[in-house]
Amino acid sequence: MVDLLWFQLLSAVLFVIGFYGVMARRSAVLIVMSIELMLNAVNINLIAAASHMEGTGSFSNFDGQLIAIFIITVAAAEVGLALAIILRMFRNRSTVNVDEINLMKW
Repeated sequence: MVDLLWFQLLSAVLFVIGFYGVMARRSAVLIVMSIELMLNAVNINLIAAASHMEGTGSFSNFDGQLIAIFIITVAAAEVGLALAIILRMFRNRSTVNVDEINLMKW
């Protein structure tokens, strides 16, 4: 069985890559993809913790999996809404660069 530390390291690396993608990228599509990578890193961590704990204490065996499924559902809704907003911005401004889109400025 693989130790929990390796899953946590993998999750941390994926989360840092996603965070860097959110902070460094200018394309709205790449920012949404980076947010999805961060959410998947959290899912890996939750499922690994649930399988490692195996029902000890008040943390039942399926809690991590249930929370991960909830996160996947929220992420799917977030992607659908974000891509609809990005497509609308592209049609109005003909760019998806977040620096050039200043809809909220006066």
